[in-house]
Amino acid sequence: MEEGALLEPLSVAVYACTRAGVTIGKRVLVAGAGPIGLLAMMSAKAYGASEVVITDISQSRLDFAKKMGADHILLVDTKDAQEMAGRVKDTLGGRMPEITIECSGAESAIQMAIYATKSGGMVCLVGLGPPEVKVPIVNAACREVDIRGVFRYCNSYPSALELLSTGRVNVKPLITHRFSLEQTLEAYDAAMGRSGIKVMINCTRQ
Repeated sequence: MEEGALLEPLSVAVYACTRAGVTIGKRVLVAGAGPIGLLAMMSAKAYGASEVVITDISQSRLDFAKKMGADHILLVDTKDAQEMAGRVKDTLGGRMPEITIECSGAESAIQMAIYATKSGGMVCLVGLGPPEVKVPIVNAACREVDIRGVFRYCNSYPSALELLSTGRVNVKPLITHRFSLEQTLEAYDAAMGRSGIKVMINCTRQ
């Protein structure tokens, strides 16, 4: 039941990887190590990505991402998008990711996604932030970096279910907190406080 509850966010991640064109041997950057970012990282690995870098403003989230299979983790401690893009390249040994999946919605992260992606590559926007953001669109145009949007998912539930049933993606560790129905307020406090990854409420009365 718990794994089934995570099929919806996993479907988002699977759809993002499909839209972005993640295949065997691709280098992938994931911006944001929240639940969707973590699942995108795990899905990219399951789809055959050779290296996955994940960024976040929280070191604890990055440490968790490393445990879940991220090849490289990178702490975001500046809003300078070009500086962060340079760090991504250094992390990959001087190479740039062919694909970036942006899962935070933060303006600086979207900017970094464009700067960091290899010329001719793909930026997939999953995170939803403010309705308008300033982005280096000329940089993207001159380097032929494609930008695709993702709104939730489309026909990706079967693929997500297959990843779960075959064990290629293990979502169980993402459930860090469990509460009974009577503890619903505590569960929401835990979720709002970002003290865990996924908070589960058991709706069966004890």
